Amino acid sequence: MSGEHATQETTVVVTEALAGATVDRWQSRLRDAVAGRPARLIVDLRHSPRIDAAAIVVLLQVHRELIRADARLTLRAPGARVRRMLGLARVDHVLEVEEAR
Repeated sequence: MSGEHATQETTVVVTEALAGATVDRWQSRLRDAVAGRPARLIVDLRHSPRIDAAAIVVLLQVHRELIRADARLTLRAPGARVRRMLGLARVDHVLEVEEAR
């Protein structure tokens, strides 16, 4: 990926738990979003009640890919349970988190 961005911002709204069998499906959607070369990819987690370790790995992979493309990943409005998992995985200071709008 180059530093040129096709779009300024793309949002992916996660509508279920980002855990278990759903992780592969959401990984595919996130990769499609990254392929669009946004300057900023927002993953809206307000409707996701939980995430698991596999989901955190996927988010970190997306984060690294975007950084290499001079872009950024933002997690929007994660609930308390999701925030707790991010903290336990010690990625809460690596991944950008934005409060609900």
